Amino acid sequence: MVTVYSKNNCMQCRMTKKFLDENRVYYKEINLDLEPEYIETVKEMGFAAAPVIVSPKGNFAGFQPSLLKQLA
Repeated sequence: MVTVYSKNNCMQCRMTKKFLDENRVYYKEINLDLEPEYIETVKEMGFAAAPVIVSPKGNFAGFQPSLLKQLA
C-alpha cells in the first residue's frame, strides 16, 4: 500500500496525487495540516518537507515522476 503524507497549499503534493490518480495507483492520504500528530512520524523517517511517499518499493519526498512511475 502507498501512503502519501501531504499538506494543504502544496503544489508538489497536488501533482503527486494527480499523477497517482491518473495512473490508477491506490493510495492513502494523510494530510499533515489536518492530522498534525503524524508530523513526528514523518520527521522520524528523516523527511522535513511534503509530500512524503511511503511504499513497499521505498520512501521518498517531493514530486518525483521517475519514482512515482515505479509504483504504477
